[in-house]
Amino acid sequence: MQDYSSPRRESPIAAAQNNGVGQPVRRKEDDALMRGKGRYTDDFNLPGQLYAWMVRSNQAHGIIRDIDTAAARAMPGVRGVWTGADFAADNSVPFTCGMPLKNRDGSPLLQTNRRPLMTDKVRYVGDPVAFVVADSVAQARDAAEAVVLEIESLPAVTEPDAAAKPGAPRLYDHIPDNVALDYHYGDTAAVEAAFAAAAHVTKLDIENTRVAVVAMEPRAALASWNESSQRYTIHAPTQGVAGNGVALAQLLNVPRDKVRLLTANVGGSFGMKNIHYPEYLCILHAAKSLNRPVKWTDERSGSFLSDSQGRAQKIHAELALDGNGRFLAIRVSGYGNLGAYISNVSPNPLSANIAKNIASVYCTPLLTVDIKCVLTNTTLMGAYRGAGRPEANYFMERLIDRAAAELGIDRLALRKRNFVKSSQMPYSAASGVTYDSGDFGGVLGTALELSDYSNFGKRKKESRKRGQLRGIAVGSYLESTAPPRGELGEIVFEPDGTITLVTGTLDYGQGHATAFAQVLSTQLGVPFDKIKLEQNDSDIVHTGGGTGGSRSITASGLAIVEAAALVVAKGKLAAAHLLEAAETDIEFADGRFTIAGTDRGIDIMELSRRLREGKLPEGVPTSLSVDHQSKEVPSTYPNGCHVAEVEIDPDTGVVHVVRYTGVNDFGTIVNPMLVAGQLHGGVAQGIGQALMEKVSYDTSGQPITGSLMDYALPRAADIPLMEVGSYPSPAKSNPLGTKGCGEAGCAGSLTTIVNAVIDALSEFNVAQIDMPLTPERVWRVIHGARKAKAA
Repeated sequence: MQDYSSPRRESPIAAAQNNGVGQPVRRKEDDALMRGKGRYTDDFNLPGQLYAWMVRSNQAHGIIRDIDTAAARAMPGVRGVWTGADFAADNSVPFTCGMPLKNRDGSPLLQTNRRPLMTDKVRYVGDPVAFVVADSVAQARDAAEAVVLEIESLPAVTEPDAAAKPGAPRLYDHIPDNVALDYHYGDTAAVEAAFAAAAHVTKLDIENTRVAVVAMEPRAALASWNESSQRYTIHAPTQGVAGNGVALAQLLNVPRDKVRLLTANVGGSFGMKNIHYPEYLCILHAAKSLNRPVKWTDERSGSFLSDSQGRAQKIHAELALDGNGRFLAIRVSGYGNLGAYISNVSPNPLSANIAKNIASVYCTPLLTVDIKCVLTNTTLMGAYRGAGRPEANYFMERLIDRAAAELGIDRLALRKRNFVKSSQMPYSAASGVTYDSGDFGGVLGTALELSDYSNFGKRKKESRKRGQLRGIAVGSYLESTAPPRGELGEIVFEPDGTITLVTGTLDYGQGHATAFAQVLSTQLGVPFDKIKLEQNDSDIVHTGGGTGGSRSITASGLAIVEAAALVVAKGKLAAAHLLEAAETDIEFADGRFTIAGTDRGIDIMELSRRLREGKLPEGVPTSLSVDHQSKEVPSTYPNGCHVAEVEIDPDTGVVHVVRYTGVNDFGTIVNPMLVAGQLHGGVAQGIGQALMEKVSYDTSGQPITGSLMDYALPRAADIPLMEVGSYPSPAKSNPLGTKGCGEAGCAGSLTTIVNAVIDALSEFNVAQIDMPLTPERVWRVIHGARKAKAA
């Protein structure tokens, strides 16, 4: 008898344990990125490629009377100039929103049906009306500047509340009052009865600022056409090649297999790069027409005009409380700004995600959300880190602090009084979702301890001695993550002894190659350094929902766990044959298949090698590789409590965030170092929005903040050292117990920073101040209060 068993090898198993779930493993991708070996879209080139440049409207609203391209076509190096009329005969379909959102009367939302290039009207500054392709970027740009636009100017409107008023400039004939979606959620009669019976009602008008994404890598794309296969290929930064590949094929109106989408490294997205844009359709059209590759790379000034932006809501929020300070109901109404066109998801953050997240960690029996999603003569809106989750938590936490001040109740006591208790889990919230786990009181207590909350008074006195105002705020949050709807988990044992893991999510900074390898290494005991991640080619990644909504570790983690179980099942069958034992006697642990009760066994990597080499009878697997799509599971509910301390110089209004603490329940943490990095990044973006960021337009619709000269972003000096703590309650909805973490920093920071500033300004009787809390705005509040006191 030939002995196919192999000796136990300690090192791969030990390595798997040292790099497994829960370990702060260094990111696999960092070595290449830190050495400048990363490859972003603009790094790719093809032989014979041409270059595109977009012609954009310089008016916010107007009728296109003529587009004169004659001079541009005659310029050196120009290979073609296209306008909207050139797309009229093609087979493409318009851009629409795929979210199943309905108006309060049950009718579907009204689509804007955007085409790649406008033919009738322009609706914002930056609206593309033509593009040029030439031998060089400089030639394309010069020719684009030679295109003459004749546009009959129309009145513009940039604010959603103004756009929804009768008589406002109308962007589309088929969309009355510019309201594309009149969203309603909740039982209006029940909420009105609760408010009528309330002992106290707190009311606030809150603006959630419009922000630009300003990713490090501007958008870019490289398109080509294969005449023999009648197939498009495009390199573009996305958040997932499978779903975006399908969407692109639908826009082109071609079969799915006629489009190949490639995404390499992505320099930031935050939701903005997860939609398709006119530029991609334009260069694909040109590549086919010219049978030459065509490249387009945006500049920062173009990004401010054409990239989707985020937030932008004007909200009236009310909280009803009984005589004991318990929440009875919350109602939110107002307006969300869609910009000039509806992107594939833009109404959702402004409406449904508010409803899902507004109840947060509190027992709030009733709620209504009534928001009009309105079209304006501004850049289109989209998802931005959190996509409605930070906004909803911000509204709730602002209401709670204000209610505490009005009632004379301690802010922490009011929160504790209304927390959903861990004993109530699973808890059915008024938002229609069910929280499966969480200890919100425990999270708060840990945050108070880690932040040294009890000694804040001493720090405030020390600040006062230096002439500074000091404030503190504590804010809880809860997010409903995007649900994993079946994700790809393919495991391929390669001939060279490596393992390729294919998933349908996509890394654009999160560290997937590390975290996913940790999960697979833990499940199968395979060497961590032998695992390679493939997410970047739609020809390989045939299924997947992409990355977004803090879903990746849950979606891909579940797919990896289920796929690994299939590998083990195949391995037991194969090991039984090689070890000449019954399949029922084969056990698997620590990367090794063994005959129960004996020391005879075979390592999983060795088993894979022998299966490739041996002649096996029918019924015995020839490979351990599997291609699997996971089952659907519910959303998860990451939550936490953040504490911010600020100092304000009363003479200048300058706000400094001097201490920041974030304690979070992310369920099972696969890699604490990656989680801390995600939290730091989200908090930094929250600091930016809270203190300095705001996209602004003048009354004619011209952008005032069109470059980094006039749009402020946080710098290193604006970000404090952060204390990060964990108080996990593993999710029960997925086998890893993960909850997601990517958007939590924004959810916690917006509230705590704004409330901390208001706390610091409490001596001036400031009840409300909207973001951004710029020095000028804060100084005016202080100066006005001092002037009123003196009078």
